[in-house]
Amino acid sequence: MRRLRFRLPDLPQVREFAESEARDFGMPAESVNDFVIAVNEVATNAVTHGDDDAQVRTWLDNGDLVVEVHDEGTWKPGPMPGSVGGMGLWVARMLSSDLTLRIGNGGSTVIMRFPGKG
Repeated sequence: MRRLRFRLPDLPQVREFAESEARDFGMPAESVNDFVIAVNEVATNAVTHGDDDAQVRTWLDNGDLVVEVHDEGTWKPGPMPGSVGGMGLWVARMLSSDLTLRIGNGGSTVIMRFPGKG
């Protein structure tokens, strides 16, 4: 398991971390960009809508690459119909094979699963 703590200015490092993890786990090259986009969307949400300090963790589980983004912030409901922006979780859900959202007093956690090997 690898972990990276980040703040808003660190989002470029989060994208580099995600790309490196995807390649290290043997994700097919055509899937790496989708993985990085999904991680970036969730990480951006964590530090702009949650708390200014967050973390991303990755691990391999049954051949899948699993990524978790956690912040200590308070959950806020998603965008209203017709709004511009606010579609990060929707994008991440479309790009991952599974997305779980856990919210509560301990903050918000998004766990995504991606096929790890082609």
